Amino acid sequence: MKKVMKVTALVMLLLMVIGVFAGCNQKGTEQEGAAEQPQMAEQPQKNLIDIAQEMVPLASLPPAIFDTMPVPSGVAVSANEKAAVDYSNARDGYIMVKYLGNSDKALKVLIVGPSANTYTYSLNLNGEYDVYPLSDGNGGYTVTVYENVEGTKYATVNTAKFDVTLTNEFAPFIRPNQFVNYNTNSKTVATAAELIGDIDDPLEKIALVFDYVTENLTYDEELAANVKSGYLPDVDAVLAGGRGICFDYAAVMTAMLRSQDVPTKLVVGYTGEVYHAWINIYSDETGWIGSVVYFDGESWKLMDPTFYSTAGGSENVKKYIGDGSNYTAKYLY
Repeated sequence: MKKVMKVTALVMLLLMVIGVFAGCNQKGTEQEGAAEQPQMAEQPQKNLIDIAQEMVPLASLPPAIFDTMPVPSGVAVSANEKAAVDYSNARDGYIMVKYLGNSDKALKVLIVGPSANTYTYSLNLNGEYDVYPLSDGNGGYTVTVYENVEGTKYATVNTAKFDVTLTNEFAPFIRPNQFVNYNTNSKTVATAAELIGDIDDPLEKIALVFDYVTENLTYDEELAANVKSGYLPDVDAVLAGGRGICFDYAAVMTAMLRSQDVPTKLVVGYTGEVYHAWINIYSDETGWIGSVVYFDGESWKLMDPTFYSTAGGSENVKKYIGDGSNYTAKYLY
């Protein structure tokens, strides 16, 4: 308990995970569904679009987890011979998309919400559903599945349009998705449960997870130097290997905290010119914390766990991450 109280005194409300000295890269999504009968989608369009390669950001279980596992309910579906978009549970902050064809060409899912911000994802070819969050709040969404033709040219495979009214603002940020991919059998979830035990205070949970991740993960410079577009964190593999880029740090922390009923946003954006990933966290006591912070006994400070775990307490690094103007959020997952 000494360690817990010590770390809690520093109350790390928001765990920012950022790529250390190399770049980071990648992107996200969101929407909602109505209780409608499944409808057939329009035939694939022939017009082509350019889709740029997305960057990769370098830089006993609680009962609630069983209630937050995504499922393809099949109530509201847009489907054709190539792809199915199941938006039955959009009100719970997610949709699910599955490829039904037999092509080996790359697939993309683009989601545009009410803010008109475009989230770009990859879609797997194994015939299983991928889960995508609806991070853009209430309003109209358009989800389009694309198939690669050549180079960066993609053709439309399927499109779904629908309106979303979320059950609550936390809906997209309490469940797993393609970027924060865990389930009830994940080692990451079991580790969080063992670490936190019967603690109820979300701030204590945050402090414990922050302390655990910064002590047990190191920055993977080799991966950062060779990572490819489309990289997705494997939270169990990262935890087992003890190494990762900022995207991995953020995904592991987000998975651990969501599995412990702490609403958490995986945020991707920039610090200066470098693409990074970090997290924002919610508690009833503080509301949403828009940047990673800790309490140093006098004031709240920005905290970047990746820098924290690798910079050896450098005062220059502390000064840099203590300035919120150095960080700009672009996507929420």
